[in-house]
Amino acid sequence: MRLVVQRVSGASVSWKDEGGEQRRAIGRGLAILVGAGEGSDEGGATRLAAKLATLRIFPDAEGRFNLSLTDVGGEALVVSQFTLYADLSRGRRPGLTAAGDAARARALCDHFAEALRAHGIRTQTGSFGAQMLVELANQGPVTLVLSTDDWPTRV
Repeated sequence: MRLVVQRVSGASVSWKDEGGEQRRAIGRGLAILVGAGEGSDEGGATRLAAKLATLRIFPDAEGRFNLSLTDVGGEALVVSQFTLYADLSRGRRPGLTAAGDAARARALCDHFAEALRAHGIRTQTGSFGAQMLVELANQGPVTLVLSTDDWPTRV
């Protein structure tokens, strides 16, 4: 699995489905883009959730990164992002064959969100496979990239 995580003062995701306009939002916390690839599994999703719940990336009273998402009572916004597995090594169009099977990726994204909830983190999600609008206010800015697999960035 691959994650792009941004510390935010607030974030939201919105989309349209058969029920009409949908929107989910959080306050202070983490906006998390989640990609699942062929080798991704529940164990990796669980490890990543545990890491994010306890990762000390929020400032204490002295401005140092000493507090975790759990410590600050922060929230999480989880948005599926299959393009995190894009291959950009050839041509000008991203190759997306390394992204996991859609049904399996959906299950892993759901498992990741549930693992965050198991740590007591209020977690909102987008709609898997939908065209979504993600809005956020990156605080810091702080942006982190986490992966359970090799992530070649060669262009």
